[in-house]
Amino acid sequence: MNKKKITRREFVSYAAAGTGTLLIGDFMGYSPIAEQANPLRQITLGKTGIKTTLLGMGTGYNGYNNSSSITRSGIAEKIIKYAYDKGIRFFDCADNYGTHTYTARALKGIPRENYIINTKIMLNQKALSDPKISDANLIIDRFRKELNTDYIDIVQLHLMTSGSWTDEYKRQMDVLDSLKAKGIIRAHGASIHSLPAMEAAAASPWVDVIHVRINPFGASMDTPKPEAVTPVIEKLHKAGKGVIAMKVFGSGSFKNEPEKLDESLKFVLGLGTVDMIIIGFEQLEQIDNCMERMKKVLKS
Repeated sequence: MNKKKITRREFVSYAAAGTGTLLIGDFMGYSPIAEQANPLRQITLGKTGIKTTLLGMGTGYNGYNNSSSITRSGIAEKIIKYAYDKGIRFFDCADNYGTHTYTARALKGIPRENYIINTKIMLNQKALSDPKISDANLIIDRFRKELNTDYIDIVQLHLMTSGSWTDEYKRQMDVLDSLKAKGIIRAHGASIHSLPAMEAAAASPWVDVIHVRINPFGASMDTPKPEAVTPVIEKLHKAGKGVIAMKVFGSGSFKNEPEKLDESLKFVLGLGTVDMIIIGFEQLEQIDNCMERMKKVLKS
């Protein structure tokens, strides 16, 4: 494997590109996100008023065709419940991951207000223009049944890549807006997979919460250059969006490289423009390991 170790110079330039100043403890002595060295401390997602933990669990690692790594291995309920028992209160799902029913069973009996559910809706091209295709409200009704809940905290449009997605998906965005007004969902937004789509999200008042791909190595990101992404994340943050960092560990590509895991956590948590991170855990011990690493980083 070709290992790339981020240098101090690169670290400073990448972070400075996003915030105008570096906010990681080792270099400046203070970081807003590190006021408490606790990966489970409470955060608020942008202007939504939604409060949850700094660390959230992604249920869709290697997710495709309505399944994911944890559903295929048969441990989905076990690992979701373990994450909750360890203190994680944010669970990231998607229709494409097939994890709704597993999440519902894992969290059965727990007061609904004790955790946050984020899920994502995949709309094909026909759904953008053909009114005969099921609108988002019908899809969300199915989601609520699968999740065994009266409401869903956050619903996002999945895999946005077009720079004009806010125009292309306007009809479905309006539907989600009406669901928000009725209290069926609490917030809406998008999961972003290109820089043009991210720029469009930053300019859109409709976006409440956004998933962004970010790590200091450019792995599984919209561009291999983190310094091109961090300024856009800053725009999102300044616009009051709830910013959720994903692919922090390069979609699992760093899992056998401890130094990269630590450097990625330092980089992302040090930006000062990210509200929380989600990690797609495959094994119980990965949850404990990640929490310990975060504690050390937040103390540094």
